[in-house]
Amino acid sequence: MPDFIDHASSNEAKFTEMAIASQRKRSVQTGQKESAKECHECGDEIPELRRIKVAGCQYCVSCQQLAE
Repeated sequence: MPDFIDHASSNEAKFTEMAIASQRKRSVQTGQKESAKECHECGDEIPELRRIKVAGCQYCVSCQQLAE
């Protein structure tokens, strides 16, 4: 029998999927390109949370800070 933590984990995964889908839809509607999975400057992986929160990001936090 699933417990409270299993339900919470399942709900969190559903909300994350919904947030990603919503962000992708918004990006398409505004003509914004999709976030890169790897930084265009250093090649490091861009964390999923950054790709969601900063739609269309092409650089990791470190490289973006240096560019600014």
